Amino acid sequence: MDINDYRSIVTVVSLVVFLGIVWWAWSRHNKGRFDDAAQLPFKED
Repeated sequence: MDINDYRSIVTVVSLVVFLGIVWWAWSRHNKGRFDDAAQLPFKED
C-alpha cells in the first residue's frame, strides 16, 4: 500500500462519518430535543 491508498481510505471513511452525522442531525428522533435546545436563549429564568 502506498500513500494514495491511505488517502483514499481516509476520504471514504470521512465521507461515511459525515453522512452519519447528517443522518443523525436530520432524524426525526432528535427533532424535539433540538427544538428545545434552540429555544434555550429565549426562555426566561
